[in-house]
Amino acid sequence: MKTMQIFEPAMCCSTGLCGATVDPELLRISTVLDILKKHTISVERYNLASTPMAFINNKIISKFLFDKGPDSLPVVLLDDKIILTGRYPANAEFIKWLDLPADLLNKITEKPQNNDCCTGGCC
Repeated sequence: MKTMQIFEPAMCCSTGLCGATVDPELLRISTVLDILKKHTISVERYNLASTPMAFINNKIISKFLFDKGPDSLPVVLLDDKIILTGRYPANAEFIKWLDLPADLLNKITEKPQNNDCCTGGCC
């Protein structure tokens, strides 16, 4: 089974789903990961603010942050290889990279990314 990890920028809570306004991209990612979990597909998700040791202990991510800085997050690893930086995977990318059934994520709408998770006053 493939192993996927998502290393996210620092957010005011573990998922970024806080405050009066919710970033639709973070909502989509949370929904995708919930669906995958229900199908026993685990994707590890790390937030720089709440799990900084995961960034330090992972040599690939530690080097990436040293070279590129935290503004380049999120970073997606698949089997310990960087496959995506600067954005979250599209639904089709999850399907392809994790060898999932094509219709598994059909009902989840993709929205343009908005990186301002804390506009709702949660910070």
